[in-house]
Amino acid sequence: MRVLCCGLFFFLGFAFRVNAATESYQGLGKESLSLETLQKFSPASLPVEISRNIQSYLDIRSPGLGLLHPNQKDLFFSWRVTGVSQVWKTSKSQAFPVQMTGGEDATSLAGITPDGKYLILSRDRAGEENPGLYLQKVSGGPLELIQHKPKVQTLFEFASKDSTWIYYRANDQAADSYAIYRYHIKNHKTEMLVNLKGYWTVLDHQEDGRLLLYKAVTSLAGEIYEWSPKSPELKALLGQGEKEEFDARYGPSEGQYFVLTNKFSDFRELFLYSPSLKKQNWKKIPSPSAGDISEFKIDLPRKHLVYRINHEGYSKIFALDPRSLREIRLPEFPDADQVELGSFDWTGAFLMMGVETAFSPKMSYSYHWKTGKLNQWVVPSTPEVDVSQFVRAKLEYYTSRDGHQIPMFVYRSKLCEKQLCPVVVNFHGGPEGQSRAGFRVLAQIFAQRGFVFVEPNVRGSDGYGKTWINSDNGSKRLSVVTDIPDAALWIREHWSKAGVRPKMGVMGWSYGGYSTQVAMTKFAGSFDVGVALVGMSNLKTFLLNTAPYRRALRISEYGDPVADAAALDELSPMTYVDSVTGPLLLIQGASDPRVPAGEAVQIYDRLKAKKTEVGLILFGDEGHGSQKRSNQVLELGHTLLFFEKYLK
Repeated sequence: MRVLCCGLFFFLGFAFRVNAATESYQGLGKESLSLETLQKFSPASLPVEISRNIQSYLDIRSPGLGLLHPNQKDLFFSWRVTGVSQVWKTSKSQAFPVQMTGGEDATSLAGITPDGKYLILSRDRAGEENPGLYLQKVSGGPLELIQHKPKVQTLFEFASKDSTWIYYRANDQAADSYAIYRYHIKNHKTEMLVNLKGYWTVLDHQEDGRLLLYKAVTSLAGEIYEWSPKSPELKALLGQGEKEEFDARYGPSEGQYFVLTNKFSDFRELFLYSPSLKKQNWKKIPSPSAGDISEFKIDLPRKHLVYRINHEGYSKIFALDPRSLREIRLPEFPDADQVELGSFDWTGAFLMMGVETAFSPKMSYSYHWKTGKLNQWVVPSTPEVDVSQFVRAKLEYYTSRDGHQIPMFVYRSKLCEKQLCPVVVNFHGGPEGQSRAGFRVLAQIFAQRGFVFVEPNVRGSDGYGKTWINSDNGSKRLSVVTDIPDAALWIREHWSKAGVRPKMGVMGWSYGGYSTQVAMTKFAGSFDVGVALVGMSNLKTFLLNTAPYRRALRISEYGDPVADAAALDELSPMTYVDSVTGPLLLIQGASDPRVPAGEAVQIYDRLKAKKTEVGLILFGDEGHGSQKRSNQVLELGHTLLFFEKYLK
C-alpha cells in the first residue's frame, strides 16, 4: 500500500505522528450523512468486463442449511438466489424449491413452530441490523408481525413445545440492554419476562418454563443464570465475576449442565457440570481430535449432543450420547475442509449438517440417527464456472518481528507458482474472527485474475487458544498490531523472484478495514495500496458513535475512550494520516450500525485535504457490508479495479 522508501521508518515503528483528530462527526446511520454527501460518493458503474467477471462468481450460490419441518418431508431454508436473502421451501431432495418470501428486505429463517403451522422469520431493512420478527403460515402468504421497531433489534430465541409462545429478546427498553419476552401466537399478546441491564440471551429452556440465560460481560466472557417463572430472582450458575468464556445447555438429568469453556485450558473444552456435587463437579468430555471446540448443541429429548472442533482453520463435527457420554459415529467427509453443525428437528430424529470443500460450495445434508441415512437436500449452483480450476488454500506461516509464527491461508494459482505475481493480503474482521480454509469465492476472484491472495490469522484471532485471542485486548494491541506490517515484510523478503519483490495490496472488512487503514497510515510503506471496507479510522470516535448495544462489549476489546485515550490515539489511523504515501480506497455503508459512516468520511476528508490519492464509495442502502447482489458486484468490482490499477 505504500512506497518502499518509507518502509524502514515503518518497520522500526517510528512512523511520523500527529495528534489524533478530535471528534469530527456525530451520529450513526444514514441520517448522519447529508443527501449531497450520499450522492457525491455513490458508486460509479463498472466496466462491462469487470462486472461480468464478478457476476459469474456471484452466481455461485449455496443455500443455508435450513430447518426440517416436523413432518420430516419439507425443508425450509434461506437462500440469496434472488440477489438478497429470502426463505425457500423444498419438499423433495434436490428438487427445485418454492420461494416463500420476497421483496428487497433481507429475510432469514429463524425457526418453525413444533406443530408445523408457522415459520418464524427475521427481516432487516437496508443493512441496519435492526431486524423485526414475523410469522408466516407454512403454506405461504403474508407475514404476521410480532415486532419490528425502528432502531431496535428483535431477535428470536425459541418456540415453546406446545407452539403457544414465541420467545424473543429486544433492546426496546434500553438501547444498550436486552429484555426477554414471549409472544402468544393466538391472542397476539406480549409478556415481558426479564428486564435487566446488560446483553442477555437465552441459551436453553425446560418444559416447566425455566430459562438458561447468558449475560455478556466482555466481547468474549459471560455469566450464566437460570430464570424460573416461579421466582423473580435469577439463580447464579456460572462465571459470576470470573470474566471467562462459558456456554451451557441443560443436561439429561436435573442439576446437570453441559458447559463449553476455556476456564481450565488455553482451548475451549466440553464438560458435564453438576454444581450440586461436592466433589468432581466438572467432568471433562474427552476430545477425539486436537483443536478448539468452537460450538456444541443438544437436542430437546437430550439423546444426542454434537460439537464442532476447529483445528488450524479446518473443522469436523462429533457426537456423543448425553447420558453415557459414549461417542456416536457420524458420517465422514474426508475431502471436506469444513463440516458445519446445523440444527436438530423437534423430535431429535434428524441433524442438519453442512459440508464444504475447496472445490464445492457448502452442501446441506440431513442425517437420520436411527437409520444412518444421509440425504442431500439442495444442490449448490456453479453456472458457467469450472470450479475444478479453483485454487486450494495452503496453510503457511510467516514470522513476526518478535518470533511468533503467524498462520495464513495462501491461494496461489499455477501461473503465480512460476512467475512473480502481485499479492493481496485480506485481514479478517472481528477482531475475534478467523480466516478458514474452504470454498472462498473472494479468494478465487483474485487468484484467477493473477493475484496471490493471502488471509492471515494474526494475534487476536479465534481458534488458536485463549492466550492468542486475548493477546490484543486493550492496550496490549500496541504490542501485536505489528503482525499487520510483518506480513508484508516477510512476504516481500521470502516470495521475491530473481531479486524482484512482489507488489503488495491490503484489504479487509470491519476490523480488517481498520487493519488496512493501520497498514496504510501507522505503518506507511509496508503495502503499496489498500482498500478499507467498513473500517474504523479513529477508535475513540468509533466507540463514541457506534450503536449503544455494541459499545460496552467493544470497549472491553479496544479500551475505554477516557481511561485508555492515549493508547487509542496511538492505535488510530487518523493519528498518522500525514504519513500516508500510497493510494487508499474507502468503501462504507451509510446505514452501518457497527462502524459509523463518519469513520470513512473523516479520514477521506483529511487525506483529500493533503492531496493524497484517496477514494470514497458510500452505499446509501447498505449497512455493515453489502447485502444486495447489485451492490456486492459494485463493491467487489471497484476493489478489484483499484488493485489492478496500482499493482499491475
